[in-house]
Amino acid sequence: MKSQIELKQAFFSEKPFVLFHNDEFEVTLFRYDSGIEAVTIKNSRGEVTLLPYMGQMIWDLAFDGISLRMKNMFKQPKPAQAVVDTYGCFAFHSGLLANGCPSPEDTHLLHGEMPCAKMDKAWIILDDCSVSLGGCVEYVQGFGHHYQANPAVCLSAGATKIEISMQVKNLAAAEMPLQYMCHMNYAYMENGKFYSSLPATAFKLRESIPAHVKPTEKWLAYNADIKKLQAVGRSLECLDQPAMYDPEIVFMADEISQYGDKARIELVSPEGHRFVTEFSTREFNYATRWILYNEDQQVAAFVLPGTCRPEGFLAAQKAGSLIMLKPGECRAFTVVTGLEQEE
Repeated sequence: MKSQIELKQAFFSEKPFVLFHNDEFEVTLFRYDSGIEAVTIKNSRGEVTLLPYMGQMIWDLAFDGISLRMKNMFKQPKPAQAVVDTYGCFAFHSGLLANGCPSPEDTHLLHGEMPCAKMDKAWIILDDCSVSLGGCVEYVQGFGHHYQANPAVCLSAGATKIEISMQVKNLAAAEMPLQYMCHMNYAYMENGKFYSSLPATAFKLRESIPAHVKPTEKWLAYNADIKKLQAVGRSLECLDQPAMYDPEIVFMADEISQYGDKARIELVSPEGHRFVTEFSTREFNYATRWILYNEDQQVAAFVLPGTCRPEGFLAAQKAGSLIMLKPGECRAFTVVTGLEQEE
């Protein structure tokens, strides 16, 4: 039997409040000093902290004492309209009308309007073996688009993975564009190795250089070395040269449904723990890999499932990868991600 608890912003204060607990789960509500509300869901293996009214970002995630979140400069989430102003989370919903880095000709925010969206409602769903945070936001503009988005995160009993979902419905009488990416900012793993159900040749080094990337000579030389590997069917296989990952190194995989209905991507540490992400290639036909290492930020986003490349609205439109939702049409997306430990 499922039970649903409707949340109200008045429930949140600087003093943490335990909303629910049993032998396996604990759900705690609190508010950061910055004013941002948060929900922490714990099970016997770890915990996930979510921002119920701010795009339902996943602010933090840890299992078995291992943090899965990138190193960043933010001690807490900050009030923001653009995700770059609060870039310390484990994951966010990128899109939905536009996604990725805008080109000079694009007019949308970096990663779109959804990451920091002010949610209309949030709720907790309890059943015998899981706890979920869900919510909804209605986006509507005069002479513009109109949709409802329903994100959710589910943590099961004894699990070291979470299920991230997003449902989008077009409420307008006209078509709407849809670009969506589940943007997971995984921790950098020293000497971690990549494994994938996709062939190594599927991930191609990004050719374009966005405005925020300032190339150096050694970075350009390193990119040239990766291209040589790709020419013989190989790619970057191990995170063993952190000095080369600043500026960022980005790979993109296109039309990945040709490799099977399901994708499983891993980053494995020398100690034997695995960061794992699984998803349907029918829902996400594109994938991105983002690596950055400097003193302030360290991230190994080994896969970012998406409906298109994260190069902005106009690039997706030109490439023919822009989804157009018919009036009343709904699309749903699910990603399972987290930690696996070798026995």
